[in-house]
Amino acid sequence: MSKKNKRQKHNHNLAYADNTLHFDNIRQKPPQMIPRSLAQEHYIDILTDEDCPIAVTSGPAGTGKTYLAMLAAIRAYRTGQVEKIVLTRPAVGVDDERHGFLPGDLNAKMEPWTRPLFDVLKEYYNTKEITRMLDEEILEISPLAFMRGRTFKKSWIIADEMQNATPSQIKMLLTRLGEGSKIVVTGDVKQADRNNQQNGLLNFDTITNGKEMKFIRTCRFTNKDIERHPAVAEVLSLYGDN
Repeated sequence: MSKKNKRQKHNHNLAYADNTLHFDNIRQKPPQMIPRSLAQEHYIDILTDEDCPIAVTSGPAGTGKTYLAMLAAIRAYRTGQVEKIVLTRPAVGVDDERHGFLPGDLNAKMEPWTRPLFDVLKEYYNTKEITRMLDEEILEISPLAFMRGRTFKKSWIIADEMQNATPSQIKMLLTRLGEGSKIVVTGDVKQADRNNQQNGLLNFDTITNGKEMKFIRTCRFTNKDIERHPAVAEVLSLYGDN
């Protein structure tokens, strides 16, 4: 092999050494988790704690729950901490978890619910990269209803909007944890499409309140932690979400 070919092969290997996919020699920006509040600092600490396999966070819209969870997932994948990113979310409102009548494959059926997660992903990967990750199952969209019986290993699972999951669904999800994996549960207990008895995130907050846990860490945001437009806090205040 010529020196030129050896050099090209070496450079090709380097391009994939950090689990970052590259097309057309375009290098995507690295994810940076910079806290904007003490609550976000605590949340980032939980997300990056390798001794914490289950992270559960709740709070109002605009506090960075989903955004920071996605950044942490991308970082964990690129550094080789995990081999797979799994996205899940309750599909409440469409025949209560049944997706059969929606057009397209499973990814297309779940698109309305996973769009907020993909909005973050698209900041770090282009369309070709995301398509390849889906094809190679590096990135997986898994409806909550389809998770029963599975075990995720070396995976980063983000379960978004889990106030719309039932208590039994959250219990089922958290018991899918396998070796080398992390589950991040996010949601806002005050924006549930189910009643309080069926609000899985509210139920989890209740049963864990005041308990010392070895493997589970929690973070609770308030309206004071909203980093979105200031009008969001005012809207929530008008509706009594103080």
